[in-house]
Amino acid sequence: MPFNNSYIPYGGYWSTPFCRWQGSFSNLHAIKFAAETGRRFLNENNIDSKVFDELILGTTVPQLSAFYGGPWLAGMMGAGHMTGPIISQACATGAKCVTLAAQAVETGVHKNVITICADRCSNGPHLVYPNPQAPGGTADKESWVLDNFGNDPYARNAMIETAENVASDTGITKEEQDELTVMRYEQYRDSLKNDREFQKKYMISPIEIKDKRGRKILATIEGDEGIFPTSLDGLKKLRPVMPDGTVSFGTQTFPADGNCGMIVTTKDRAAELSTREDIEIRVVSFGGGRAEKGYMAKAIVPAAKRALMEADISIVDLTAIKTHNPFAVNDVYFCREMDIDWKDMNNFGSSLIYGHPQGPTGARLIIELIEELVIKGGGYGLFDGCAAGDTAAAVVLEANVD
Repeated sequence: MPFNNSYIPYGGYWSTPFCRWQGSFSNLHAIKFAAETGRRFLNENNIDSKVFDELILGTTVPQLSAFYGGPWLAGMMGAGHMTGPIISQACATGAKCVTLAAQAVETGVHKNVITICADRCSNGPHLVYPNPQAPGGTADKESWVLDNFGNDPYARNAMIETAENVASDTGITKEEQDELTVMRYEQYRDSLKNDREFQKKYMISPIEIKDKRGRKILATIEGDEGIFPTSLDGLKKLRPVMPDGTVSFGTQTFPADGNCGMIVTTKDRAAELSTREDIEIRVVSFGGGRAEKGYMAKAIVPAAKRALMEADISIVDLTAIKTHNPFAVNDVYFCREMDIDWKDMNNFGSSLIYGHPQGPTGARLIIELIEELVIKGGGYGLFDGCAAGDTAAAVVLEANVD
């Protein structure tokens, strides 16, 4: 759907570093961690939490007491006057949170919305479901993270199988995936130049990891953790994960932990909260898509086309493109179908390289999209990413830089 009156203040967003699962964030409660980070962001930017009239929480991995979701998070941030829903749409969660916030502002239901996406793939819960009809009354059970990576109950396949299905159907080779991954790694390295100049535009750091008593500092995190040095020679040596497949461990993302936040508001309030008076960021449109069973990467194309149609622009009108690319296959396929060059998207990094905490992934990519648009002097930008269930979500933004 198109939007006309929903804006994001420049600088009105944050992301923590992303840490590979079982890393430095692995024992931090995702919602409590997000509350600490959100409170820090508001304090450092002199933003009174009372300006917000809704909080949207995006999270996909259950945490202890997460039932209380948005109200609990808001209270821990010192914003106990407001509430809001929990959104859980797998990898599309970040895009959907921004879209729902824009819808609320657009319709006048709310004026100042803060969206926060938080997940911890590490130490995911192991759940037991009562099943009196099972033999002997035994329970059904699942490991929330790993079992759902490994099985779509509708399509009956694992995530990696969806990538292999698309690769096989469209003739995408391992060599192409290796080459694209090296390019994406080099693009990420650009975000580290000049003492991480690009990342410091939005990333909350340093983050001190303390013991349970909150007294002893166990680690200090400055940037993303767990990035694997990537070379073409190294990728060539890796065998595909599946027999007769094309996707290796080097050409797919990894689970991670972290959180992101973003303000969506009216034009006037965005101007008040912006850290630069000469920049205006508008939410333009949203598009969703779904592919046939077991072909998740293909869903990104109809999602992008829908968002572009709603924005009344075409792919050639875009200044920047960012995608959630859990597999290199995604970007190879997207570029073929949309007739663009690999290098024309995912500058400064993507989830293929810095990991995938699920809920926050798309939110960080949208934040980076804004920063790239500003660097390039403004224009339209597209975020697009696939999600579980062979679906995808896309968002178009417009940046005006005077």
